[in-house]
Amino acid sequence: MLPSRDERCLFTLRPLTDTVGTFLAMVKDEDGGVEHISVYRKDGAKISKATTIDMLLHDDFDLIINSRKFSVTPPKLDIQRDEEGNLAKVKDLVSQLYTQMHLTEWQANREKELIKSLETIKHELAPYQQLKEELVDNANKRANNLTWLGLGLMGVQFGALARLTWWEYSWDIMEPVTYFVTYGTSMVFFAYYVLTKQVGVGHTSQ
Repeated sequence: MLPSRDERCLFTLRPLTDTVGTFLAMVKDEDGGVEHISVYRKDGAKISKATTIDMLLHDDFDLIINSRKFSVTPPKLDIQRDEEGNLAKVKDLVSQLYTQMHLTEWQANREKELIKSLETIKHELAPYQQLKEELVDNANKRANNLTWLGLGLMGVQFGALARLTWWEYSWDIMEPVTYFVTYGTSMVFFAYYVLTKQVGVGHTSQ
C-alpha cells in the first residue's frame, strides 16, 4: 500500500538477479512521499539491500514504509537451489562463445598491429642497414686491394730473386738468401695471425 495515494501497486522482480535494494528503489521511484523504507526479519534484524529477492522470500519479514509496518508472508516459490549454479554456467558458456566468435577478429587485429610494428622497425633500421651495406662494400674493396697488392709483391719478389740468381749472382750465393726471404715471409704471415687471430685469406681479411 503506497502511503501517498493509499493504493496498491504491483512490482515485478527477478528473484535471482534483483535485490532488496532494487525493490526499495522501485518503491521510492513510484511514490515520492516515501521518505524511509526498510526491511526487517521477524527477529528484528535488518535485511541488507544486497540480499537477493530469492533469499528474502524464504522467510516472513516486515516492510516498514515511513512509520507504517507491513507484515509479509511470502508464498512458497518453486525455485531450484541449483539455479544460481546453472546461471553461472550459462554466463561462462556465453563468455566462451563470445571469445570463440571474436577470436578470428582479434587475430586479424593482432596481425595488423604486428605488421605495423614490423614496418616501423624496418623504417628505423633502414639507415643502419644502408650503413652496413656501405661497410661491407668498403671491406670487400679493401680485401680485394690487399689481395692484389700481395700478389704484386710476390711477383716482384720472384722477379728480383730470379734476376739475382741467373743474371747477377749464382744459385750457390742466392740459396741462403731465398731461404731467409721465404722464412721472413712466413714470419710476417704468422705475426698477422698473432695480432688478428685470423688466417690471411680473402673472406677473413674483410
